[in-house]
Amino acid sequence: MQGSSIRVALLMLALAPFGLQASEPATEKVPEYALDASWPKLPLPNRWALGLINGIHVDANNHLWMFHSPELVPNYARGAAQTPPTGKCCVPAPAIIEFDEQGEVLRAWGGPEQAKGYDWPTAGHGLFVDYKGNIWIGGSQTRVGADGSPPDGMYLKFDPNGKFLLQIGGRGPSKGSLDPSRLSGASAVDVDPETNEAFIADGYGNHRVIVFDADTGEFKRQWGAYGKPPTDEKLPRYDGGPTLPKQFNLVHCIRIANDGLVYVCDRLNNRLQVFRKDGTFLAEYVYEPQTRGSGSVGNVSLWPDAQQTFMVMNDPGNFQTVLIRRADGKVLSRFGHFGTWAGEYHRNHQMEFDRKGNIYTSEDHRVQRLKIVNGVTPR
Repeated sequence: MQGSSIRVALLMLALAPFGLQASEPATEKVPEYALDASWPKLPLPNRWALGLINGIHVDANNHLWMFHSPELVPNYARGAAQTPPTGKCCVPAPAIIEFDEQGEVLRAWGGPEQAKGYDWPTAGHGLFVDYKGNIWIGGSQTRVGADGSPPDGMYLKFDPNGKFLLQIGGRGPSKGSLDPSRLSGASAVDVDPETNEAFIADGYGNHRVIVFDADTGEFKRQWGAYGKPPTDEKLPRYDGGPTLPKQFNLVHCIRIANDGLVYVCDRLNNRLQVFRKDGTFLAEYVYEPQTRGSGSVGNVSLWPDAQQTFMVMNDPGNFQTVLIRRADGKVLSRFGHFGTWAGEYHRNHQMEFDRKGNIYTSEDHRVQRLKIVNGVTPR
């Protein structure tokens, strides 16, 4: 299999009404990108420093929301936070930060020390802004940590000012991929505005997509790879050969398109699976099948035109940004390289379009913005 391999034989007639087309579309002009060094405005206020970036998302106002781990700001960068201070730099920033388009901080809140009446994640993972403007975050720790910290089995919902609204699940080890009462290393969520359902990629410990009412937390349904019931069978990761695993390995992203298609990243199996919202399997795309390490399918984000023509995919194992045609999963362009210089990628974790088609990329301790340089914009 070369680059993108598409397993959709015998399915294409069924897929056409759901946005996947059997015919080859006309050649599109694809956006090209360069680093936008103007974003964010630096230095951050209040002598803030960032830990690991757990999640990013762009809201309806084209503001970038960031979730990071204040507790993972290294000790050598905490001098200003000591009593008495041991240096001018720095202070860990609050866990959740909102930036405007120009890169200015608008508000910030959250962190384990502020959690009252709910379980703050031990190892934060994922951030999503729903259609009501609410903020969702999860956690990826699946075992008791070396320091005794508990596993993450929850997803949390807040209003934009940090008021706690809902907890789905709770701390503790997995109860299995069929149990709806606790998550295990849930990595991402998307909320469907048509049904007000929260679709959770559950994820690092369990092997499923699980769906809840986004206001009450009531369990609705769940599924594993190919829409089958999820299992906890210990399966090896994909080896790049012709036979693909029958179960998810690491469910690392979930994204619902305007036409109702649900895209699920199976990161360590180097594939993207496509479903209807009821869990019916439609298609599978495999990318760079020989990739080991962090895998090749980290997350996807949808181009902000009406048809959501393109997707941007984060390829963490190859340190690249990948632009994909959504209609058939074909790779249209790839770019990026490992490194710590501006414009390079170091442990790239997530990539998201904004409302104008620019791309935000998250890594350890930083988010970068890539701007369109060839005039191709959403229409």
